[in-house]
Amino acid sequence: MVLEKFRVDGKVALVTGGGRGIGRASAGADIIVAARRQDTLDEVCAEAKKFGRRALGVATDVLDEAQRGALVDRALSEFGAVDILVNNAGGWPPTAAVGLELSSFEEAFRFNVLAGFDVSKRLAPTLHARKGAIVNISSAMGHLVDSGFVAYGTCKAAVDHMTRLLAREWAPTIRVNAIAAGATLTDALGPFVEDESLMTAMKDRTPLARLGEADEIAAMVLFLASPAGAWITGKLFEVDGGTTASNWPWPMPNGL
Repeated sequence: MVLEKFRVDGKVALVTGGGRGIGRASAGADIIVAARRQDTLDEVCAEAKKFGRRALGVATDVLDEAQRGALVDRALSEFGAVDILVNNAGGWPPTAAVGLELSSFEEAFRFNVLAGFDVSKRLAPTLHARKGAIVNISSAMGHLVDSGFVAYGTCKAAVDHMTRLLAREWAPTIRVNAIAAGATLTDALGPFVEDESLMTAMKDRTPLARLGEADEIAAMVLFLASPAGAWITGKLFEVDGGTTASNWPWPMPNGL
């Protein structure tokens, strides 16, 4: 049965940025979730345990190298191995290029690119042994353009190509893919769309006339991480409601 290929029973998944939004919509495997707030992690773990899954929440600031190392050590000590890594932690607020401090750009790169690379590298031996999979959560802004996104978009473009490079280097035992997520209804986006007119403007600029749901991104994660995606590596999948141009409805002055 084709549907059996989507099962990840007996697998262990580590998800960064797992306290809310896309990272919270995990399914199937036993999970280790990492985010800054322990209370939200506890909620996620409680939900997973209702379905008979083992779950561990590890409060982690992925910008901190020592905390990334502690996260991986804890995962391996308590679960023995990891089969699936979802690098979901990321993001950065829009800022006009002329007002973007270099220190802010550097921090955006560390948050969106280097943190995911470091966790991937640390888990590479166990992923290699288990013939595992990495799914990087990227963004449509990695290939679309709009004012104010030079930091975020550049970082996500780097994630996209890092995905291809790691997939080539770690094949055939570790598959590495990425999802270019469009505007998705999460806690992070929520403050920007409280105004109904702004929400309507975003929907109007999206061919499928609505924003995405976290579960719809999670469904693609499951496909890529499961045996259903066993012949796929080094690819970027656009899950964005059909957008071919930015649907960000706020004009951003260039500051010049």
